[in-house]
Amino acid sequence: MGNKIRLGIIYGGKSSEHEVSLRTAHSIMKAVDPNKYELTPVYVTLDGGWVQGSPIAERIESVERLRLQPGEAAADAAETGVQKVETKQSSLLNLGGKVDVIFPVIHGPNGEDGTIQGLLELAGLPYVGTGVMASAVGMDKWMMKNVFAQAGLKQVAFIGVLRSRLEREEEQVVVQIEQELGYPCFVKPANMGSSVGISKAKNREELHEALALAAKFDRRLVVEAFAKGREVEIGVLGNDELITSVVGEVIPAKEFYDYEAKYKGAGTELQIPAQIPDSVSERIAETAKQAFVAIDGSGLSRVDFFWDEESDELYINEINTMPGFTPFSMYPMLFQAAGIEYSELIDRLVTLALERHREKEKNIVAAEELE
Repeated sequence: MGNKIRLGIIYGGKSSEHEVSLRTAHSIMKAVDPNKYELTPVYVTLDGGWVQGSPIAERIESVERLRLQPGEAAADAAETGVQKVETKQSSLLNLGGKVDVIFPVIHGPNGEDGTIQGLLELAGLPYVGTGVMASAVGMDKWMMKNVFAQAGLKQVAFIGVLRSRLEREEEQVVVQIEQELGYPCFVKPANMGSSVGISKAKNREELHEALALAAKFDRRLVVEAFAKGREVEIGVLGNDELITSVVGEVIPAKEFYDYEAKYKGAGTELQIPAQIPDSVSERIAETAKQAFVAIDGSGLSRVDFFWDEESDELYINEINTMPGFTPFSMYPMLFQAAGIEYSELIDRLVTLALERHREKEKNIVAAEELE
């Protein structure tokens, strides 16, 4: 592998979280030790084009410099040429002999839903984070809830609704939701990240509007009963041996932690560590590990819960397999409070990616290999 770890960072993406991904990539590039890593940027544009840069020779100070253009040099270093790569597959295969491990930081669809992980598997490249199945299940709220139910994890009541059914019999869907879940309830696209397309409905009129909005983003919708309680979150780190961070609490200024609150502040307060009893923190940590194992997680995840202080009930909300990863995002801040700084967290994730790849290579691919 040489003296330096050759780390490729894939960022951007055809996603509503494009800008968040750029900031994440920039944060990682600034945080890693240049004596330990050689960085190769791979930028996925908003229209889905792929632009691969040659290794970066020095620190990139401005996030704008990461918007690579075909045929131009990355502005921070004359040595950083850029080549246009026409297809996703060839881009990754071109990286095969040039990088040791990939850190994909594209959020949302085509980034954390198993699709890019599948391409990395085809290219035979080690990568940070969960595999194809865990990424897909973690991204799809409907499947995730089914897996959590199978694992015996307590969660609020929910209903899955297909857009085709909604278009065919909206009134029947609304009546079912009212009878089984009641108001208020939350309506979500099954496969969107970062609270995009999510609404809280307090009556029938709002429910119709919420269903119509969610259906613009996905063909599969999830409707959840209202969860009374404090929003608490924890980070999980590891492959087979897991550690957890401290617990943090989200105190939203709005009625729920929506996209505006998550990425534009909007008065939301993050309390780290959360002011909750140790016994509750221990239950959260244990349940988070169970959720991580249930989806076959690897590398990292942030697991979100509702804790009802009055009844002492704990409900799992969701698992995020590619959580926000700037130094000011919840996941790194939770681990910083647990004594693991941002740069060390990156080191650990890269090590876990390489370990997981080596573990996978133990598998035989043909029966003849047994002879």
